[in-house]
Amino acid sequence: MNLKELIFGGGVKDAGGAGGAYRDSIQAWLPIKNIIGGVIVTKDNRFVKVCEVLPVNFYLKSPADQENIILSFAAYLKIAPNTLQIMVRTQKADMADYVARMRSYAESEENEKCREMIEDNIAEVDWLGASSAITRRFFLVFQYEPQMKAKRNTVRSIAERLQEEADTARRYLDVCGLEVLEPRYADNTVLELLYEFINKRTSRRVKLPAGVFDMTTAVHGIYEEE
Repeated sequence: MNLKELIFGGGVKDAGGAGGAYRDSIQAWLPIKNIIGGVIVTKDNRFVKVCEVLPVNFYLKSPADQENIILSFAAYLKIAPNTLQIMVRTQKADMADYVARMRSYAESEENEKCREMIEDNIAEVDWLGASSAITRRFFLVFQYEPQMKAKRNTVRSIAERLQEEADTARRYLDVCGLEVLEPRYADNTVLELLYEFINKRTSRRVKLPAGVFDMTTAVHGIYEEE
């Protein structure tokens, strides 16, 4: 059984209308059938594209730059998909890597005063992480619409058409100083993102191992043939 089967079902046959998932299981509840070409395929046969956008501090821009950003963003909204949504994910900042790095510095530091300063910094970061520090991630979410007119009525063609929409967003938002990320392995990125959405707390302490992405193959031949 591969990772997609574990998350979306497909490992249990003849389970009765749940798409190969156990009754009352997460697979039966989760409205996602598969991920193909970086596109989420839902159980009601919608095709959804998620693009992460790196933000820019609007208030640090000059008045002229701010006006250009507004005009460029307005121009994109005029041609954006009708189903476009802007999603912001807010969560407490993960300071674990920074704290671990600072502790390694403290262990190798010979000057006692410097070690004290490093320990004070670690204590402050721990306090900020527990009380107020947060991180935000921004996403554009849209789905395939009939007027987009993919070349063929196949999932791969639809995924390619949605990628064209993502490229259009990338060109327009680049003028605004915003970067639309283009992951090398789109399926893996979407799978990890869904894992973080569904397991908000667990994903902060239990990361998907890197090797697990090698198992992201088609489930039960769904949309495998075109």
